[in-house]
This record gives sequence, structure tokens and C-alpha cells, in this order.
Amino acid sequence: MLVAAIQHDIAWEAPQRNFERLRPRVEAAVENGASLVVLSEMWSTGFSMNSAEIAEAPDGPTATFMHELAESTGAWITGSFPERTAGYSLPTNRLLLAGPGGEDHRYSKIHPFTYAKEDRHYAAGRGTITVDVQGVKVTPLVCYDLRFTDLFWDQAAATDCFVVPANWPKARREHWKTLLRARAIENQAYVIGVNRVGSAGRLDYSGDSRIIDPLGEMVEATPEEETTICAEVSPAVVAQVRKDFPFMQDR
Repeated sequence: MLVAAIQHDIAWEAPQRNFERLRPRVEAAVENGASLVVLSEMWSTGFSMNSAEIAEAPDGPTATFMHELAESTGAWITGSFPERTAGYSLPTNRLLLAGPGGEDHRYSKIHPFTYAKEDRHYAAGRGTITVDVQGVKVTPLVCYDLRFTDLFWDQAAATDCFVVPANWPKARREHWKTLLRARAIENQAYVIGVNRVGSAGRLDYSGDSRIIDPLGEMVEATPEEETTICAEVSPAVVAQVRKDFPFMQDR
């Protein structure tokens, strides 16, 4: 399966502007053969703590746009946005994996970024998901989740590809790059990290989006600008790596 990672800037708290900016980029990626298109964390609003104002209903504008785009392009679309999620006292940082046939899979970020006080505005999620996307077992996590090895270990045996949308600041870019590669190596799975570029308030974002194979080798990486990268993700490669190097049985 060909996966496209779209590294993009974000118009602050302006979903409609972001819909207009990203639609042609998603359509271009699918025209070039992508079956799964990954956007960044909070891609339609930016990483805003103004959750009371910007959080949407589960069937709100962002989810509706993603489903319409998935249906019109015939591809799977994923990224997170602020959602008023049933059963939670606060909105959640909610990732949607939307399929072309109306498939709807959602994951709420388990680890709010307390350093930025995200936990005061967004509730922590309660569990992970793994979704079969055209024969590839995909497990999505979000940004700060990357620092918590147990989330990846717990799902590794059932996962071919981890997808990690983020708004990871430039000041800690080496952490981002190192942790993405570590998660691929230790779990013998593909890892797709998609980060934004541009600035928001006092924070700058360098992107550094990348697609890493199960041996930790870089398949694709990005410059510090808006761009799209693509790479093939193969469950057969994952299975072969785990057969050749059966490390996971020793955990």
C-alpha cells in the first residue's frame, strides 16, 4: 500500500481555510497512487487550548470533510482534531481514520501534553485501536504518545504500521526524529511520523516528517517546508523482518 504523509502549515483556528488548502494536496497524493493519506495533529485548527470554543461534534465540519474527501478520492484519510467526545467531561484530541466506504475509526490521544497544559483542556483517551487498511494493520497514536514505549509494545504484535500525527516543536526536533526511529526498530514495524511546519504563537515547527521501515531505515524524509512524501508499506516486509530477527519473542 502506498502511504502519503502531508507535511503542512496550519491556519490558526480556521477549519474552512485548512479544508481549502489541504483538499488539493490530498487529491494530488491520491492521484499519485496513495491509498492512505496522513495529516498532522489538530490539522484543522492548530494545537489550540481553546477547546471550549473550537471542539466539534463527532459529525462536525472536520469529520464531515474527511469523510467526504475519503469517499471522493477513494482513499483513507487520517489526522486529529478537537472533538466533543461522548463519555468525557472535556473534549478529546481525537484522531479519525476515515475510509472511502464510510468506515469510521476513532482514537483519543491517551497522553495529553501536560507541559503545555493540554490536560486542562482535553481529556485523556482510554484505549488504542488497530485498523485493517487494505491488508495493512495500522495503529494510530498522536504526538506526545510517542514518548510512551508501552503503547507501542502493547500493540506491536498486531501492527504493521504505526501512524503518528504531531505538532512537535522545532526546539525538540531531535527527540522527535530519534523516538520515531526507536519505535520502528524496537517494534519491527513501519512508523509514519507527520509533523506540521510554520509557527503558532511562540512556537516554531520544523516538520521532519518521515516514513521509517521495520529495520529503522529511512524510506522517506522531508525538508523544512510544506511537502508530501510517499512510500510503500508492506506487511510481508514486516513479517520477514520479524522472522529473520525474532526479537519480540524475548520480551
